[in-house]
Parts: sequence; structure tokens; C-alpha cells
Amino acid sequence: MTTMDDREKLMTEHAREAAVEAALVRLDLTAKVALLAGADMWSLPANDAIGLGRLVMSDGPAGVRGEHWTPDDPSVAIPSPTALAATWDLELVRRAGRLLAQEARRKGAHVVLAPTVNLHRSPRGGRHFECYAEDPLLTGEIGAALVSGMQDGGVATTPKHFVGNDSETDRYTVDVAVDERTLRELYLAPFETIVRKASPWGLMAAYNAVNGVSMTEHQELNHRVLREEWGFDGVLVSDWTGARDTVRAALGGLDVAMPGPATVYGEHLVKAVQEGLVPEHTVDGLARRVLRLAARVGLLAGAPAAVPAEQLPAEIDGEALAREVAARSFVLLRNEGGVLPLAVAGPAAAGTVALIGAAAAEARIGGGGSAQVFPTRVVSPLDGLRDALGGQVGLTYAVGADPRTFVPPAGFPGRAELLGADGEVLGTAATADGSVRWLGTLPGGVPFGELRRVALTTEVLPAAAGEHQLSVRGVGHYRLELDGELLFDGLLLPEGEDPAAAFLNPPERRFPVALTGPAEVRLTCTLPETGGFSAFGLVSFTLGHAEPTSSADELIEQAVAAARAAEVAVVVVGTTEEVESEGVDRAALRLPGRQDELVARVLEVNPRTVVVVNAGAPVLMPWRERAAAVLLAWFPGQEAGAALADVLLGRAEPGGRLPTTWPAAEADVPVWGVEPTEGRLAYDEGLFIGYRAWQRRAGAQPAYWFGAGQGYTEWAYEGLEARRGEQPGVLAEVCVRVRNTGARTGREVVQVYLATDGVDRSRPDRQLAGFAVVEAAPGECATARVTVAERAAQTWAVGTGWVTRPGTYTVEAGRSAADRPLVVALEVGRTA
Repeated sequence: MTTMDDREKLMTEHAREAAVEAALVRLDLTAKVALLAGADMWSLPANDAIGLGRLVMSDGPAGVRGEHWTPDDPSVAIPSPTALAATWDLELVRRAGRLLAQEARRKGAHVVLAPTVNLHRSPRGGRHFECYAEDPLLTGEIGAALVSGMQDGGVATTPKHFVGNDSETDRYTVDVAVDERTLRELYLAPFETIVRKASPWGLMAAYNAVNGVSMTEHQELNHRVLREEWGFDGVLVSDWTGARDTVRAALGGLDVAMPGPATVYGEHLVKAVQEGLVPEHTVDGLARRVLRLAARVGLLAGAPAAVPAEQLPAEIDGEALAREVAARSFVLLRNEGGVLPLAVAGPAAAGTVALIGAAAAEARIGGGGSAQVFPTRVVSPLDGLRDALGGQVGLTYAVGADPRTFVPPAGFPGRAELLGADGEVLGTAATADGSVRWLGTLPGGVPFGELRRVALTTEVLPAAAGEHQLSVRGVGHYRLELDGELLFDGLLLPEGEDPAAAFLNPPERRFPVALTGPAEVRLTCTLPETGGFSAFGLVSFTLGHAEPTSSADELIEQAVAAARAAEVAVVVVGTTEEVESEGVDRAALRLPGRQDELVARVLEVNPRTVVVVNAGAPVLMPWRERAAAVLLAWFPGQEAGAALADVLLGRAEPGGRLPTTWPAAEADVPVWGVEPTEGRLAYDEGLFIGYRAWQRRAGAQPAYWFGAGQGYTEWAYEGLEARRGEQPGVLAEVCVRVRNTGARTGREVVQVYLATDGVDRSRPDRQLAGFAVVEAAPGECATARVTVAERAAQTWAVGTGWVTRPGTYTVEAGRSAADRPLVVALEVGRTA
């Protein structure tokens, strides 16, 4: 039955479409083409003649950067996307989406280039932290929730990277070879879920090719599948510099080529139309979708916005929500003897706690690349735990092991001068810590074409006299001076051909210097004339500084001594930006540096040791069965330390469950290869990635299964009912009854899997079919209600499409892919 709200919504959509058509008919070919390419790094141009405003895009997987990448305009840095998926909580993720929309509106952005919904095909994927999960259903549901939340706030999204960008090696040129069934059932599935459930206003095409065709030019996937089959009516935008051919991109359905102003569209597309290579009605379709996007975000005169200002969600406390999400994402994998939560009062109170690890003092809040922002603040684990304990429990700190291979940013405020060709000062900007990061626009509106050099001046305030390290990290020509003395005057050049290398993985040069007191450091960067993103306004370099330190052996011995003297040791370990970052895949899964050795040595002297692993992707943990507790933190955003203290002290329960399987050894990883052979990356494993593959591996078991995790209470699984669905597209309605048998209120992630009869070995043994988060007080029951879609019993048949496979299935409910205590049979008949 159609409701009044439905009728009003339909009338609004009709009015919006009428305004779009009215604007379109007023544009000539040149004006239509002008809508299809960036005016600059981040925006599409305005057109006053039709009342079209300037449309601004922004990076934003874990915080909205805006047009200006500067500490003067910080962003709320939420936990990494993998952390969001680890919550398995769709309502919480939707709230996070609303927060990102709020941030986008504050920064004047209309489109946020997120979420990333490629799959965890291999744990080696360098952008693993920015993707959600190894499972397409979990990925799609989390992605749809985030998109819905952002569009609740009137801001567009671009789920990305459509499709097959599941690793970083040669991502600009790699051809992903994947069979049609695998493409449909795994890699396209999250995008289909998001399009059908959340109706995103945008989507981003990947750099890579799929089966020989670049995704910016893929007529089959962009037109027939995405638009005709799924009903997507939004804008398809290229990844930055991803559009390569004018005619193929236009015919392939690429609506927007970014960034600008120099793109394959513009005058090239006008000429292609005039020469008959591209029909003008094709350009009309591209321009229509851009105008529709502008109308939805309120930038087209006469068109009602999708979300009027009076209907925007209530304002959200960003720091509080970031802290809540982080705590709910932490996954407790081990808790022997109930060492967690730590008691701070009473007879069981921990008298002293030793906090150990470089990652405890300097929090890594997110992964590298387009997910990076300048946060409004950063709470390290050391700061968070110190503040939470408030002197009730003695707290000591030791570095133990520093895994970083680069010198950290200097950490002192400074001043950057933007200089012209003759050395004249074009503008100035404050710097927070020795890092200069400008992308697309320059401080004070300085024209990038006039900028030749940037001179950064700061005062280094040493905490101790001795041999310090200064460093320069970036691409270009650098001149480094200390109190007027020249230390370096030369070039730093990147390795490889990735045009984003200047800010993804720049080279470093170090300089040992003797300091006894404050010293002035001046670092001048002469910009490269061409290459990389220089044409689009990228300035990115870092002045690093490190204090004198003990030797690596001495640092470990100091940590061991601190752990021996404490009642409880908390060791924080993790990956570094060199290991997990956009643009590079991982070479190995072990923790970098001597962190494994540090943990092992601490465990020898203190059996009550909690190990906190801060990584966005699986790492090997050879010591895991000797630790009292193992807690995963996922790059937890700016409130990292506050959330960690909440969980360690029991003020919040670790609510996360694994969104991807963690291996025990590299040799057991089902999919290891991410390097193309002669430009081609074959997905020969087919459907068998993640837990689907582990289920078939005789003798090899992972360290921790997909879905695993525990809280601070216990749950009994008491009942399971499954009945065939009555609505179209619904296979079954499932009810799972669980009881909280512990002593405190808690939350449980109830997971429902659908298992086949095992006869057809081309199908996975079982797959996630649905999930729900429930909460109950001690002794209380809760019922998880899960709708299982018909797709769970379907396979893709080439030439036919989706086919329901009849037979006897088993509905299984439990705590993980390997722990499914409740089962019930479900008969599925053949559909007409």
C-alpha cells in the first residue's frame, strides 16, 4: 500500500527530475561536457546560467578531509573501515555515516569518496584496513549502512573501487582475470547489495582492468550490470587520474573524469562528438546524471534537495561517537583467567601496570594514503590509560621495541613560507608537527602555478642532550639547515611509477646531529616541475626528529624489567605506515621490527600480560597461546587511548568480532599471491577465499576464525527456528534465542550460516547468511531475528543468471564460522 510519505517522496523525485531535464536542455555541447570533468583537484564547475553550484568532493573513508589537507582545518578521525565492520552493528555504522556527513557539510563537501567495499581476498592487501571484510554479505551490509547514514545527512557517497581492486601492486595497470561466477558471487555482490539497499548517489570506478577491459571503460559492467540490471542512477566517477581514453570512457559509462582541469574529457570529448565517435545522446546521459547528483545535494536551482535542511539529523558529538565505535570494534580473542577487565579497586585490584611498546606512546590511528586526515586530537594508549587510572593504580611505561623504519615527524609547531620564482613570499601557513600536506589547494589561495619552493622553519626543543636524528622525507629537491649550517642540499626521488608515491611512500634521508639545547631548523623544498600529482597541487614532505635513545637490546631489557616489577603488563604492538598503506602490498605477515621478541620476553617474566595488537590486517602472533589476553584494536581512530582504557578497565565491553580470518602461519594462507604476472592477476582460487577456503583445508587451521571474539560475559545458545520466507526474495526467517549466563550486561553478535549438503564441491560448504547484535542483562534471554535472502541458496550460471539450488540445507547459528552450536534443516524447492 502506498503511504502519504511515499507519495510525497515520489512527487519530490518527479520535481527534481523535471528540474534536471530543464537544466539539461539549456546547455549546448560544450557546456554539457564541462560538467563531466574536474575544474580542479576536488570540484566540478559551477554554471550560473542554469543555477548550478560548485560541487566539492573529499576523501573520507575514516574522516572527511575536505579540500584543504591542513592542521588548520582538522577532522574527526573515526576508526578504520575494518574496525567498523568488526562491530557487526548496522545501526552504529549508520550513525558513523551521519557523523561523516556532518563533517562533510562543515567542510563544504558534497560528495565523500567512500566507502571502500573491495574484499579481503588476501591478508597481504596493503589497503586491507580500508576495506570491510572477507565476506561479501558482511561487506555489503556494512557498506549499505554507512551509505544510508551519510545520505541521511544529505551527502553523496561513492562506494569504491568498482570492481576488482582488492590489492595494490600495479593497481593502475593490472588486469584482474576472474571467472563470471566468482565475479558475481563475491566481488560484485557487495556493490549490488549497496545499490539495491541504499541507492547510492555515486560510485567510483577502479583503476584496474577486469578480464581485459579497464573499469573506467567497461560497458558490460558499468552499463548492463550496474545501471540496467541493478538500477543504479547515480554518477560513476573515475579514481584520480584513472580515465585514460576519451571515447572508450564515454561509451563505457564514465560520468566524471577526475581530477581536472586536464582530463580525457573537455575539448577531447567535444571533438569526439563532432567527429561522430561519441553520440551526443551519450553525453546527454552523462550530463544528466551529474545534474541529478547536484540536485540531490542541493546545488541545482529549482530542484528540491534529497534531504531538506530541516530534516537533517541532530548534531552528533564526533569525539564521543569515535570513542564508542572504537570500543565496540575491539576484538577480544583470548582472556585466560579473566585477566580482563583490569580491577582498579578492591582486593583483586592491580597494584601496578606496566604499559609497554612504542605504539602505546604514539598511537597509529589509521592507515596510510587517502584515508589520512589531521585529527582534532589524538589520545594515545599511554595518555588514555594514565587519565583513566587517575593515580589509583601505579603505571609505568617502557618503549620496549620501536618498529618504525622512518623517523617520526618533528612534533614541533612551525611556519611554512610559500615562495615564488624569485624567492618572494606568496603566502604563509602554520604547521603542527613538521609535516606539510597540501593537496589540490594551497594556503591563502596561492596559485599552484606560481609556487616554486616551500620553506619550513621550526625550533627543535630537545628533551635531552646528545645525538639526535633529523630527517627529510618527500620527493623533490631539499635544502636542510640547522642554526644556519647546511646539512643537505640534494634530490630525493621515489621508487616505482605510482604517481601518488610522493605522499604514499616517499623516500627518506637521515642526519645525525649533536644537540644540547633549542635549535632552529629550516627545510626548503623545491617542487618537481612534472610527475606524480604535481599538476594537481600536491605538496607533501616531512621534517623528522628523534631524541637520543638506548640501543634496541637495552630497550627490550628495560621493558622486561618493568614487566617483571608489575602485577599486570600491557604490551601494545602493531604495524607501521611502511607495512600497511595505500599503494603497496605487504611482503610478510609478521609484526615489523622486534615486537614479537618483545612480547615473548615479557611473557617469560609476567604471566598476566595483555597484548594489544593495533593492525588493520591479520598479523602472525606466535606467542598468542601464552598471553593471558589478546585484544585487537584495528587502527581505532583519534580516541584510541580513551577507548582502549574503557575496555581494559571494563567501562565498556569489547564488542567486536573478526570480519576476516587470521592465519597462524603464512604457509597456510589460502590466497597469497597479489603480484601480477605479465600484467595479469589471476583469481584462480575462484570462490574460495577467507573462511570459505579454510573450511576445505585438511589439517591446517587458522589462528582465529571469521566471526570469532568474546566479551566480558558468557552466552548460551538455547534455541533456533527457521521457517521459509513468504516475501519475494526471502529464503527464510530465522530466530535465535540466546541467554546471558554471565555476571554483567553484554552484547552478542549472533551469526547465521547456511550450509549445503556438500554434494556440489564447486560451492562453499557454508556461507554467512545473516547476523544480528543483541543485548541482555545477566540471566536474561534475547532473540536475534535474521532474514536470510534467497540469494544465499543461489548460484550464478553463465548465460542463465541467478539459479536457486534446491535441496536440504542446514541453518546454523553461533559465535563464528567454526562455532555453530545450533542447527536446523531447511528444505528449499526448485523455483519456477
